[in-house]
Amino acid sequence: MSALKDQFLLDPDVVFLNHGSFGATPRPVFDAYQKWQRELERQPVQFLIRRLADRLAEARQVLADYLHADADDLVYVPNVTFGVNIVARSLALRPGDEVLASDHVYGACDKVWQFVCRKAGASYVRQPVSLPATSLDDAAEQLWQGVTPRTRVIFLSHITSPTALRLPVEAICRRAREAGILTLIDGAHAPGQIPLDLEAIGADFYAGNCHKWLLSPKGAAFLHVRREEQDLIEPLVVGWGWEGDPVWNTGSPFLDAVQWMGTKDPAAYLSVPAAIRFQAEHDWPAVVEACHAFLRQALGRVSDLTQLAPLYPDDAGFYRQMAAAPLPPVADLASLRARLYDEFRVEIPLIEWKGQQLVRISVQAYNSQADIDALLQALALLLPQVRA
Repeated sequence: MSALKDQFLLDPDVVFLNHGSFGATPRPVFDAYQKWQRELERQPVQFLIRRLADRLAEARQVLADYLHADADDLVYVPNVTFGVNIVARSLALRPGDEVLASDHVYGACDKVWQFVCRKAGASYVRQPVSLPATSLDDAAEQLWQGVTPRTRVIFLSHITSPTALRLPVEAICRRAREAGILTLIDGAHAPGQIPLDLEAIGADFYAGNCHKWLLSPKGAAFLHVRREEQDLIEPLVVGWGWEGDPVWNTGSPFLDAVQWMGTKDPAAYLSVPAAIRFQAEHDWPAVVEACHAFLRQALGRVSDLTQLAPLYPDDAGFYRQMAAAPLPPVADLASLRARLYDEFRVEIPLIEWKGQQLVRISVQAYNSQADIDALLQALALLLPQVRA
């Protein structure tokens, strides 16, 4: 893994254990990104009017092959929050309807459903999924206990943001389909961290980020919609693609309506194939396994330091490259985060979730044993000083 550190643009003086927040892009992928930007600036009309449709189609096909999906069911969007907004605002929720989520929802998406349900007079239900976790089957059963005859939509994170917990979305989607309930999966942390087969998952709607674990430039994500549900989707921004246009017509009302939002820089989307190629060239399954081993060791060492039980059992499928560990009560979590960075140059998120204080550790190809050591040394020094 250390051999790949030079491939990234990150500040070498920072111990970067926060890939999960915004990702990091390798140099060759960033070079491809800038190449697309230069080509756009050289002849904007040629690029945007005459060539972009074909180039986007090619980029969607590469991503579709990676995700085991049909390219015509995929559209590029700027980020998962944007994709969740498209779906949530398209669904004709009515008073009395319920949207079911877990209590591990990413904050921005949580706000989306609060907003949409309040406007529609629907109910937004956050079903507890407890930690420490025991098994994927148990997590699925806990979530399903929130289903009622009024449940219209289940919204679930594939890998949760605050707790880094991988949830059994395949089982939930299958059960929801049988019950006639729509499913929307927030896959912000999944592409590039775990193998994805969208056809096998079977979600009605799946939004995933490419700029995190897939290593593309910022501002590249996708929304996948099952062909049978594409008529439900309305564009957040109505532009040239709505109801077809000679220039922007792809033959798919879904793609046309969502893909063409007005003038924007599409370079991040067009660079996704370069990110997929970079991972293929560097034997990414082996990289992920090495990262997982470092992370597993880090979780054990944090647990030994704090004398607190881990949030999930080892090798039970709950985490790969990102995981959370409980911390003892800290008087000021923000102050501890600032001291980790200011005094030790450790960039890592500290999270408050349901009264628990957590440290969320991300391990990517640029990390090394020295990074894990630096985190543990900093925590060992600081935790006794900041205990509540």
